Amino acid sequence: FLSVIGVYVFYSFGLDLLHLVVAHTLSILTVTFVYAWNTREEWLLALRCKINPRKLKAMLRFGAPLIMGGVAFWGLTTMDKLFLRSLSTFEELGIYSVATSFAAAAIVFQSIFSTVWAPTVYKWVAEGVDSEGIVRVTDYMLTTVVFLFALAGFFSWLVTYLLPEKYSKVQYLIAACMAYPLFYTLSEATAIGISITRRTSYSMWASVIAVLVNMLGNYLLVPMCGAVGAAISTAFAFWVFLVCRTEFSCYLWRKIPRIKLYFLTFACLQLAIFSAITSGSYQFLLLSGWVFLIFLTLALQAKSVILAVRLLVTSIKQ
Repeated sequence: FLSVIGVYVFYSFGLDLLHLVVAHTLSILTVTFVYAWNTREEWLLALRCKINPRKLKAMLRFGAPLIMGGVAFWGLTTMDKLFLRSLSTFEELGIYSVATSFAAAAIVFQSIFSTVWAPTVYKWVAEGVDSEGIVRVTDYMLTTVVFLFALAGFFSWLVTYLLPEKYSKVQYLIAACMAYPLFYTLSEATAIGISITRRTSYSMWASVIAVLVNMLGNYLLVPMCGAVGAAISTAFAFWVFLVCRTEFSCYLWRKIPRIKLYFLTFACLQLAIFSAITSGSYQFLLLSGWVFLIFLTLALQAKSVILAVRLLVTSIKQ
């Protein structure tokens, strides 16, 4: 992709949307061909195998709802920008896009956890490991998510040294924009029962419910509040997404303790919304809230924090 863009720049042509799409398409096709070549032995073996209709139906039952859920999730993550484009100004869209770009740093954390977590749980279930291990990991994730929220909210003022003055509003939106990667990551831990029981339609419904909440929220808030309204609506929609996935997982598989989870994540949501709405008017009160939330989390999660520190120290010694 960068090579094609480099050609455009070097020869001074193609500086429009059509050529940008062409660059994306060429880069995706290139990667597709490379991966196809790397997996050519598996492709050749697959072509010589017979199709098992029974297994194919089972796989389609598992995968088809995930496709629909993926489409709904795409709507959940892009609806805010679409509403800002239609119902607000380009200035508000620019501010919000910059805020989401900073918050996207947490997507790295989300990607790593999602890649490691699912196969680990499947292995535990296959080996008959007690579900207490899953509960412990959920506790670790809850503590980590709260700490990341607090750090983002407490140190968001640092972005003012990186951006022009006209983007000063970004610092107040970062915490709310962190809701997407952090709540989604936490839901990966709490909703593993949906995948284990192979009832993926529930994952689809969680996405559909969240996208409807986000649609209504953006429709009501974006015309009045611009980027602030989009950030609030999306943050709340992802909290609803977390709750739905968690409750569906508990219904389908095993119940996990959820009162602390909902209380602490809702506290993060409220402080993030407060930051977006007040835009620095009550900065001391907001910073005090984040500090209080950290100490409250340490008190409520003391057992899991101590255990995590011990595991970390043991790993370092080894």
